[in-house]
Amino acid sequence: MSHFFAKLQSHDIGFFRELLGESFVLGSREECLPYGSDETEDLSFPPEVVLKPHSTHEVSAILRYCNEAKIPVTPIGARTGLSGGALSVYGGVGLSMERMNRILEVDAHNGQVTTEPGVITQVLQEECAKHGWYYAPDPSSKGSCFIGGNIAENAGGAHAVKYGVTKDFVLNLEVVLPNGEVIWTGANTLKNATGYNITQLMVGSEGTLGVVTKAVLKLLPLPQHQLLMLIPFYNAEHACQAVSEIFKAGIMPSALEFMERDAIDYVLQFLDDVVIEVEEKVQAHLLVEVDGNHLDGLMKDCEKVMEVVSAFDCGEPLFAEDEAQKNQLWKMRRKVAEAVKSHSVYKEEDTVVPRYALPDLLRGIKDIGREYGFRSICYGHAGDGNLHVNILKDNLSDEQWNQMLPLAIHKIFEWTVSLKGTLSGEHGIGYVQRSYMPIAFSSIELEWMKKIKNLFDPHGIMNPGKVL
Repeated sequence: MSHFFAKLQSHDIGFFRELLGESFVLGSREECLPYGSDETEDLSFPPEVVLKPHSTHEVSAILRYCNEAKIPVTPIGARTGLSGGALSVYGGVGLSMERMNRILEVDAHNGQVTTEPGVITQVLQEECAKHGWYYAPDPSSKGSCFIGGNIAENAGGAHAVKYGVTKDFVLNLEVVLPNGEVIWTGANTLKNATGYNITQLMVGSEGTLGVVTKAVLKLLPLPQHQLLMLIPFYNAEHACQAVSEIFKAGIMPSALEFMERDAIDYVLQFLDDVVIEVEEKVQAHLLVEVDGNHLDGLMKDCEKVMEVVSAFDCGEPLFAEDEAQKNQLWKMRRKVAEAVKSHSVYKEEDTVVPRYALPDLLRGIKDIGREYGFRSICYGHAGDGNLHVNILKDNLSDEQWNQMLPLAIHKIFEWTVSLKGTLSGEHGIGYVQRSYMPIAFSSIELEWMKKIKNLFDPHGIMNPGKVL
C-alpha cells in the first residue's frame, strides 16, 4: 500500500498555529524527538511537527487539512506501546492526544463512563471506583498509558481472564474519520443489533482508520474483596499445565499470571522494595487472584486451587496477608518487562494460544531457542493463554543477533499458529510485526483488510506503515 505523501511546508505550520495556538504546535527537532519513540526497542521516528488538539473540532480540522494536502498523520498517546504503533515512520504530523484528558461523565445509574482518549487508565479506574464501579482492563502500564491507546491496540491486562479486554467494555465511540467527518459508531446500550458493528472495527485498528475523540465504556460493580497467592512450581511446564486444570475444576480466577524463574530473579534484583524468598529449585510461579463480595466463598476457591495444583510438582504457596503484600506481588509481576530490559537488549513477542496449549507453546519456544542459540524469558497472562516471550541478546554479536532474530521469530509465530493461536494477544501488530501477518492470515483475508483500510482512508494518511 504505497502512497505519495507531501512534506510539510511553512504554510502548513501556519495553518496549524492559527488553529491551535503557537504553544500547541511543536516544530523543532528537539521538541519532536520525544514523540518519535515508544517502548518498542530503541526505534525512533520523530514526526515533522507535533500537534496537541484540545477538542473534536480541532482534530477534525487537522485531519481534513492533512487529507486534502496528503500529509501523513500518526495518532500519539502516552507512548507506552510495544509494537511501534505510535511511531511516525513517514514523518508528517504527530497528533498527540495528551490535552484531550477529561473524564466527561461517570453515569452511576447505568454503569457507564464517557471519557476523552488522553485520560490515563488508572486515573479512570480510580475515578470510577469512587462511584462504586469497576473498569477492569489493566495493562502493566496502566499508571501511564492512555485510554485512547488502549482502544487503538485492544489492550488487555491481568484481569482480562475474568472480565475481558478493552473491546468488551467499549459501547460507543466518537471517531474523526481521515477526511475530517465525525461519527458515533454505536449506541450507549449494552445490547446493539443495529447495523454493522463499526465500534468493534475501530477497537484494535491501531489508529489506521480514524481518531477516537470520545469513548463510552461499560463499567461493572466494584468487587469488594480480592485474595492473592503466589504458587511456586519446580517445573515450568507443570505450572502451565495447572492453568487449564484450575478452570476445569470450576474456578474463575480474576487473574492468573505465569512467571518463569529468570523473570522472578531479574525483577527481584531490579526492585529494592520487593523481597520474596524463592527456593533454589523453583522454576516458575503462578500468581492467582480471586475476587468477589463474599470472603468465605473466595477462601473456598483458594482451597480448591491448592487442591488442583497439589497434583503437580509445586511448593508452599505464599498468601498475601494484607494490601501491602498484594501490592508487592503485583508490582513484581508488572515490573518484569522493565527488569528484563535493564539486563539485556531484548525483543518481546506477544504470543497467544488456547489455554490448554500453553505448555506446548512454552516447550516449543524453548526448543526454538536451543535451535537458534538464544535464551528467552517467558511470562504473561496464563489464564488467557497469552505468553510474553522476551528473546535476550545476552552475549550474541550484532551480526548473530540480526541474522538470527527474524528467522527465530518467524519460527515462533509458525509454532504459535499451528497451536491455533495468533501473533498478538494485546500488544498489536503496529510497525514491527507487519511482515509476519501472512503467517496468521491468507492472502484473501489480508486483501479484505486492505480494502477496508482503503475505504476509510483512500489517501492512506492515517498512521501509515502499520498493521498492513
